[in-house]
Amino acid sequence: MQENVGPTEELGIEQRGAVLWLTIQREERRNAMSHGVIAGMADAIRAAQHQPDIRAIVITGAGPKAFCSGADLQASKVFTGDYSQPHAHLAQLLRAARASHIPLIARVNGFCLAGGMGLLSMCDMAVAASHATFGLPEVKVGVFPAQVLTVLQHLVPRRVLAEMCITGEPITSAQGLAYGLVNHVDDDVDAKLQWLLDRILDKSPAAIRRGLYTMKSVETMAFEESMAFTESQIALFTLTDDAREGQKAFQEKRKPLWTGT
Repeated sequence: MQENVGPTEELGIEQRGAVLWLTIQREERRNAMSHGVIAGMADAIRAAQHQPDIRAIVITGAGPKAFCSGADLQASKVFTGDYSQPHAHLAQLLRAARASHIPLIARVNGFCLAGGMGLLSMCDMAVAASHATFGLPEVKVGVFPAQVLTVLQHLVPRRVLAEMCITGEPITSAQGLAYGLVNHVDDDVDAKLQWLLDRILDKSPAAIRRGLYTMKSVETMAFEESMAFTESQIALFTLTDDAREGQKAFQEKRKPLWTGT
């Protein structure tokens, strides 16, 4: 069942063509996440899975200074929610992102700190502005980026991760690019983001959807388990209308007309 999801004062939800934009609108708080922002973003990602006209999801923050500075330290129950519930809000958002078969792209337009690093890391790709800064400063307020580690630990080298977590010191966008934290860094983050989107939106929706499912499934599998899974998946790829159209278009030397089925 598709969820009824709409924008709020704190979270912008806007579909621009085939791209869904989720924008944290708390510029005065450096786009710190409230529980409402986290829950709204999770609901929007889940709802998008049932909308075939959405081909990509961009996650960003309002204004030129901050992508997301993490949890709002001025709020009550900053790092927790309802203790009677087994799952925390941020964990549910990370689960929703993990289950997404639509590409998630982080548009990092400034500070990306603490829980913001979780938002960045849960995305499949990321484009950052040259002035962006990345950091895990939780130790400075007596906590640790525990949930963020789940999605961040496979992106950057172990020693880099340990230093960032234990010292709380930030890194630059150039370092983030070198460490594999982001795909691209550019002075004009929107131009580079559009460049990337153009190279996603002209490809087969069916191949991307099944491809993301396959990529995320094999990440935790042992070699033989992965081989058994993927040798059956490749056969299923070829049964889609998009696969037939793609091969036909190649033979006829024309651009394919994707249906996403």
